[in-house]
Amino acid sequence: MLIYTLRRILIMIPILFMVSIVVFALALAMPGDALSGQIDPANANPEYIEEMREQLGLNDPVHVQYGRWVADIVQWDFGRSVVHSRDVTALIGTRLPNTILLSVMSLIITYILAFFMGKYAGRNPYTVGDYTIQGANYLMLAIPSFVAALFAIFIFSFQLGWFPSTGSVGSGLETGTLAYWGSKLYHTFLPALVLGMLVTASYTQFLRNDIIESSQKDYVRTARAKGTDENEIYNKHILRNSIIPIVTLFGFDIASIIGGAVIIETIFSYRGIGELLISSISTRDSAVTMAIFLMLSVATLIGNLLADLLYGVIDPRIRVE
Repeated sequence: MLIYTLRRILIMIPILFMVSIVVFALALAMPGDALSGQIDPANANPEYIEEMREQLGLNDPVHVQYGRWVADIVQWDFGRSVVHSRDVTALIGTRLPNTILLSVMSLIITYILAFFMGKYAGRNPYTVGDYTIQGANYLMLAIPSFVAALFAIFIFSFQLGWFPSTGSVGSGLETGTLAYWGSKLYHTFLPALVLGMLVTASYTQFLRNDIIESSQKDYVRTARAKGTDENEIYNKHILRNSIIPIVTLFGFDIASIIGGAVIIETIFSYRGIGELLISSISTRDSAVTMAIFLMLSVATLIGNLLADLLYGVIDPRIRVE
């Protein structure tokens, strides 16, 4: 298992190198450059601007700028935000906890809903309840995330008034208090529900179909022939085997949830990484944009690594191959 893990980590290195080149190229393609916001806007003297470009290294060849950027990242220096006038690392540090909270809540919602709906539909196939769950699943799969978010805001915020439509925490609350964390959970629940429901649909269908297929296998018929209780057959023999593939998808969930959070956070004005990314792109804040793109890419690679390792733990044949 150790060799298998090391091999998977080594594979990530060239991928990460290629991702860094793509991210840097995208940043260069953005309108404007790092000079924006770092010079005196009242001084339009060409000599002053040229001097500043030279000091910032913007006149250097592209490969030199790329090497300097990578060297800074290795030292955990992602540059300085020209819009927020602060280090990118510190800026992301203020937003990252909100995105992590949103992602964790959405994952919890996903697994709870998928478990109960998939279990019920798989155990009661081709019934009214099963068709209702399948219909809801297909509806969730067909609706884009931003449309689902707008509907959720309209129904649960504007019509019913159950949840706030924007923000990540109430105003006037002291950080770290019970009221503060309660307000954060309250503000996070609705965007987490929308984010989690989109993944829930596919998991519910997967669990339902696997339970139905497993219920027809020989070992289940043998258990029934021996007079084993039906609840024990489903909970002990079928459900345990059907859940394992879903657990291994946890790694892929990390990437999909964080990627989906970019859209959801923007619509809910939720102060997380996704909202910061969109605002940074619109304001041409290249240092922040590159840092977040790179962070999301690394999160995707780590998620895939976790998924592969879980597969390896569950199925030893994969490690051998």
